[in-house]
Amino acid sequence: MLTLLIFIAVLAILVLSHEFGHFVFARLFGMKVEEFGFGFPPRLLGIRRKTVTPPHGHPPAGVESLSPPSQGGTQGVLAKRWQIVWGNKNVKALEKEESLPGGTVYSFNWLPLGGFVKIKGEDGGTSDQDSFAAKAWWKKSVVLVAGVGMNILVGVVLISLGYMVGLPTALDGIKDVSKIADRHVEVVQILPGKPAAAAGIVEGDRIVAVGALNNPRLDELRAYVDAHKDETIPVTIIRGPETIIKQIHPTVYADTGKGGLGVGIVELGTVRFPWYQAIARGAVTTVQYLKTIITSFYYLLKDLFSGAGLSAGVSGPVGIAVMTGHVARLGWVYLTQFIAMLSLNLAVLNILPIPALDGGRLLFVIIGKIFRRPIKTRYEQLAHAIGFALLLLLVVAVTVKDLGTFKGLFVEAFNKIF
Repeated sequence: MLTLLIFIAVLAILVLSHEFGHFVFARLFGMKVEEFGFGFPPRLLGIRRKTVTPPHGHPPAGVESLSPPSQGGTQGVLAKRWQIVWGNKNVKALEKEESLPGGTVYSFNWLPLGGFVKIKGEDGGTSDQDSFAAKAWWKKSVVLVAGVGMNILVGVVLISLGYMVGLPTALDGIKDVSKIADRHVEVVQILPGKPAAAAGIVEGDRIVAVGALNNPRLDELRAYVDAHKDETIPVTIIRGPETIIKQIHPTVYADTGKGGLGVGIVELGTVRFPWYQAIARGAVTTVQYLKTIITSFYYLLKDLFSGAGLSAGVSGPVGIAVMTGHVARLGWVYLTQFIAMLSLNLAVLNILPIPALDGGRLLFVIIGKIFRRPIKTRYEQLAHAIGFALLLLLVVAVTVKDLGTFKGLFVEAFNKIF
């Protein structure tokens, strides 16, 4: 249950920050935002600023006046107050009944899986001056990419925060380790048929000593093993709460002639920087992550269109929920960095020129600008419907794969409940 709640909270952060980007720039460019929803419909309730005409020309206490009383003091005053909108009441119909406009409905919906922003005229149907359709093409483009920009900003902020408080990271190229906490060498890969595999070393083990060398740096460990490749070396590892000593005789790699344990290892530590360096490093790291994510998406799409299918590393909502639970147990610093990575992945996904995504909508705006007339609404809506259906099929396929991958976890949880 805790994992589910954390997953919902993470999803809310990602989606609401994305939608907030659309919201801010839509309002900035004079577009009416009809609704900003937390979760997906049906609506539980919403609140909005309602325009009213108070009696006697004076707004009641706590109500903002929009215009001063007339000379007579009884006519012409408009004011605003908060109004609760229950259930799925049609806000447009409500405004028509009252003959006065209302503000954005900030709604809470029954399905707490993200959120949405509804901009007037975004799907056609009106060309009023305060609608999306009536604005210049570049304003539409900025509104559409603002969600992606907000997701990237979230990534920068969270990664920078991690560097401020101390972020576990690889220490490649870092010479001065005096200000690095929890420095250690960790096993990240086991080569089959090699001495480490035969000795029972597993991924995640920390190597804290080799022979007489305690808490070695990466280069020191490799040099020591190579220098003693003809001997059996005691290797001390930490696995969870246990400290284990393994006797390992190194192998000699044919391509280099050097001795090794038959493992892939990395030197990790918790690195902390002053706030000004942390922000700069956060921005640089974000760019590096984005490059990696874009490359990964390229190969994902290439595999899909070539018929190779989904790679093992692709996960959907189920897989992300499971990983969220695992990461949350490591600590909040790890969780914030995981959220940052998800936010950057969401940014790249949304900017792809696929109908139903922001990138697809942006593509239609650009095409309309090139041909100097907007594409007919019914054609654009059809393209978005097809794109959405295909994305839904992809989500279903990935979810089925995830259910197979994590079947054991679900069986274990079911047995604990029943």
